[in-house]
Amino acid sequence: MSTSSHPAFSKIEFAGHVLPNRYAVAPMTRVSATPDGVPTADMAEYYAAFAEGGFGLVISEGTYTDTAHSQGYLNQPGLASPEHVDGWRHVTRRVHEAGGVMIAQLMHAGAISQGNAFGHGTVGPSAVTPLGVMMEEYGGEGPWSAPAELSTAGIDEVVAGFVAAARNALAAGFDGVELHAANGYLLDQFLTVYTNQRTDAYGGTVENRARLTAEIVTAVKELGALVGVRLSQTKVNDFEYRWPGGHREAETIFTELAAAGADYLHIASEGRNWIDTARLASGTTVTALARSATGLPVIVNGGMHDPVQAGEVLAGGHADILSIARGALGDPQLPRKLEAGETPIRFDSTMLSPSVTLANVRRWRNGS
Repeated sequence: MSTSSHPAFSKIEFAGHVLPNRYAVAPMTRVSATPDGVPTADMAEYYAAFAEGGFGLVISEGTYTDTAHSQGYLNQPGLASPEHVDGWRHVTRRVHEAGGVMIAQLMHAGAISQGNAFGHGTVGPSAVTPLGVMMEEYGGEGPWSAPAELSTAGIDEVVAGFVAAARNALAAGFDGVELHAANGYLLDQFLTVYTNQRTDAYGGTVENRARLTAEIVTAVKELGALVGVRLSQTKVNDFEYRWPGGHREAETIFTELAAAGADYLHIASEGRNWIDTARLASGTTVTALARSATGLPVIVNGGMHDPVQAGEVLAGGHADILSIARGALGDPQLPRKLEAGETPIRFDSTMLSPSVTLANVRRWRNGS
């Protein structure tokens, strides 16, 4: 498929914005903020490079929502203090100056928090020890501990934290927020049957398990904010999980969130290519189902740096926007290069280091 006719280079109206193409930077954990969660000048340079390289939409890394239990990793940025807001303002200004739209991903790590600078223990929907072990690449070591089960009052505090963080995101200049309900973090823990063993209004049926995320969507929408939701079947600590109700469960999750007021859905494939986790037994894909069931724009993630697969996803009606992670780290100019018929720099594992990524960005800016 020639670059001139590739559907990735068509404009799209997205939640009040006209994006120049279908390429988005996926949220990626970078652990490069200060110890107290303030974004740095290096982070502003890092995020601006993607907008300068042609990405129409930039989604931030997961950003913690409160100073109690939400932080997942040491040196993760927050949106829970005036200092966080001031730090993010420099980032959003740089992205906007480069012509990009920027969304803040709001994240509560829940039971798989492995670096809380505030000294608090972990919480979850139920006191279930997470599968697997902590991630060494983000400072973790050894097995997880069982979280404390959230009380009803604790759930209310979680909602309030997301709302306050969304308000701070708007004050920091973000164009909207994305709720991180994917990859095994707190909102996904409520969605997942084996981590959610509650018997109250937040457990049991899929409608109940989706209730917390839906309540947060509604509460954030009352601020007048653009709000999306990132979802996945697989998790950072469980690549094999699939929604046990298949087509019906996926459709229920999507429609519950749309009814709550979500503006878009972002379907991720943690640790897998999109097609490995997208196909349902019914024959459709989870992303196509999200589009047809809700009528909302759908962002797809997992191997979208491949122009062939990306073209098939867009032309086949599986999604509207392509979310790219490691391909973007490999080359922040990926959209501009593909449109010009050039070959982007391929990702390699050294590029996971924020310092290596930034050094590559600076070499590009200096023309070397």
